[in-house]
Amino acid sequence: MASEFRVTVPEDSVRTLSPGRSGEKVVFAPTGELAASGTLKSGMSPVRSVVASPRPVKGKAGREAARRRLQLQLQPVSEDEGQGEGAAEEEDEPLLSVPEEEEEEEEEEEAQPLPPVCVSPMRGMWRDEKVALYCDEVLQSCKAEDADEAMSKYLSEKLKLKDKWLGVWKTNPELFFVKYEEASIPFVGILVEVTCKPHQSSSSCFKVTVSVAEPFSSNIANIPRSLVDEILEELEHSVPLLEVYPVEGQGSDIQDIALALEVVRFFYDFLWRDWDDEESCENYTALIEERINLWCDIQDGTIPGPIAQRFKKTLEKYKNKRVELIEYQSNIKEDPSAAEAVECWKKYYEIVMLCGLLKMWEDLRLRVHGPFFPRILRRRKGKRDFGKTITHIVAKVMTTDMVKDLPSDTLLQQHDDLDLAVDSCYSGDTVVIFPGEYQAVNLALLTDDIIIKGVGKREEIMITSEPSHDSFVVSKADNVKLMNLSLIQQGTVDGIVVVESGHMTLENCILKCEGTGVCVLTGAALTVTDSEITGAQGAGVELYPGSIAILERNEIHHCNNLRTSDSSKSTLGGVNMKVLPAPKLKMTNNHIYNNNGYGVSILQPTEQFFIVAEALNKGAASGDKKDENMLSKVMQNLNLEMNNNKIEANLKGDIRIVTS
Repeated sequence: MASEFRVTVPEDSVRTLSPGRSGEKVVFAPTGELAASGTLKSGMSPVRSVVASPRPVKGKAGREAARRRLQLQLQPVSEDEGQGEGAAEEEDEPLLSVPEEEEEEEEEEEAQPLPPVCVSPMRGMWRDEKVALYCDEVLQSCKAEDADEAMSKYLSEKLKLKDKWLGVWKTNPELFFVKYEEASIPFVGILVEVTCKPHQSSSSCFKVTVSVAEPFSSNIANIPRSLVDEILEELEHSVPLLEVYPVEGQGSDIQDIALALEVVRFFYDFLWRDWDDEESCENYTALIEERINLWCDIQDGTIPGPIAQRFKKTLEKYKNKRVELIEYQSNIKEDPSAAEAVECWKKYYEIVMLCGLLKMWEDLRLRVHGPFFPRILRRRKGKRDFGKTITHIVAKVMTTDMVKDLPSDTLLQQHDDLDLAVDSCYSGDTVVIFPGEYQAVNLALLTDDIIIKGVGKREEIMITSEPSHDSFVVSKADNVKLMNLSLIQQGTVDGIVVVESGHMTLENCILKCEGTGVCVLTGAALTVTDSEITGAQGAGVELYPGSIAILERNEIHHCNNLRTSDSSKSTLGGVNMKVLPAPKLKMTNNHIYNNNGYGVSILQPTEQFFIVAEALNKGAASGDKKDENMLSKVMQNLNLEMNNNKIEANLKGDIRIVTS
């Protein structure tokens, strides 16, 4: 991959001033906008000016480096400016005289362009390949507190392939300049020779010995060679290994080292969280897999752009708040005052809150009601003042055939679109729709007791979600009913249907999921009859603690489509129950098949009272043995009724009881 940008300066735009004196300037202009000759391309927009002031450093080398950390100013330069405005400016402001010998001594050779660095194969890896690389090869079965050691071991093995090689050291411009514009100079790159002698336990803090390589090369064309040498002397020629990018053309061993470095960078940039080694996590690789899935969902657009931006902003805010707290604490010289202690706690709780939101994002099943909870803030309208109900007909033109089966005293109202019809409803109203394709963001704001029913074949009455919105169908009404229609999820993060509170009925519906399936939150109730649920990334029906569900004559199939290389991690399938307190579930005449997990999974705490110790000791709770007596006891204690259900061809089995 070629260098991202290069900075240079036309000779006639550089002011020659006495070195080391106040006001000395070196002028840089970004060469991403420059022709190969070093002159600006026609039509180039002016470059914004930035000024970098000297950065104080201790010691003799520091004083010399400070003398050469000059005011950096990016100035607009155009092809025909050389003898025009630029020259005029120099005449207006007299230059200080410089002895000829000193001027020649200070004149240095211009840096060569940086060579291309190795292109990482990480960019072309599929989701499954990333999961296999991190979970199976690098981390294996380690715990969070051992992740640093695992990454260190992995990188150390790769570095043994070759101990010396060429690389581009990309470092923060703050090392060279105090003030600068990040958009103009995102990094300072120097071609260096690397000697690998890692001696630290944490791979993120690996240090390597570097020296300037020949020919002297940088992305800043006229950066002084002596300045670079002085900076390296300050650092004792030791820089973070992860800041060095191997150069192309050095053989397959260097390609392997480049890949290993990218693997470690990606881990600490995207997968590692500051709280990981502070909390107990039994299956850390499963957590890493969730984060890889989240990252891939953002990259491939599975999570819509606006929602992905929300997650990125939350993560960035968390990192900034953490740095803010650390800096605030470091500025407290003595015992903190009461005000300082309060401020520390305030910042700490902000971090805890953001940490909780990020954890919800990272668990696809929690994402259905995590960072956005509660979804519905709209108040319930209730019944109309005059006590009548209205049937809303959604059609461009209302015909007699549409209303012929309705009672003669029915009050009718016609709407051009479904969204307006739903928004116009009061409790007791009915919305009637006909074959066609509809969208309605107000389906995510159901607060009143209404019925939405299709007339015709349910496959032809399609309601699709709006990809840019978080939610599809969300209800907190006492009694909402959807009948004879198809719900098609496109890009929304939430479950295809979320019952926050109250009761929802789905009758003769098709639910084609892209995210999670139907979610029934604590205290809510759901009835699903004669319907089909398919395609969910998690379980087809997710029952949270204390919820109630009745499932009759449904098909639930091809759910839990999350890709994973570890078969032990895919436990979800058709129906998933979370216990504490136990939900109530009645299942009759359902067909649950071809799901990637179990047909029915029951998640319960390790010490839950209704799983008898004898059964656990026998291993029956693992789901690997079919102990009818044990299952019968569990079902009785769970208020779980299962009659005449056909549960077959699920990848992991029929029923699993999972202890968390």
